[in-house]
Amino acid sequence: MLSHPDDLKYVKSHEFIRKEGDTAVIGITAFAADQLGDVTFVELPKVGAKYKAEQKFGVIESVKSVSDLFMPVSGEILEVNDKLNSEPELVNLDCYNAGWMCKIKLDNPGELDAAMSAEDYKKFIVD
Repeated sequence: MLSHPDDLKYVKSHEFIRKEGDTAVIGITAFAADQLGDVTFVELPKVGAKYKAEQKFGVIESVKSVSDLFMPVSGEILEVNDKLNSEPELVNLDCYNAGWMCKIKLDNPGELDAAMSAEDYKKFIVD
């Protein structure tokens, strides 16, 4: 069974948000990683780039498909997970920890209110 930690927020494009003070860690959910299959490449944004919620911020490629990544909340990129350049499989192995994609400074923490809880996300992916 796929895990969807209760302390995270989720969006319909299958990214997760882990709030850490005025910053947030962004990545894709276990459901998304499972649906993609073996991840072979991740294109991440540049540090300092600014994004609005729902704006494309990168690309993820797997043996099955190529998918766009969408920023779940507005903010500025503070850090990217450079390990994914040489180890994209971390997304499959541990998407919520070692396989995170970027950290952002939140422009509007209130945007998190529109994201789904783990419970709501589980219902969303079952329907």
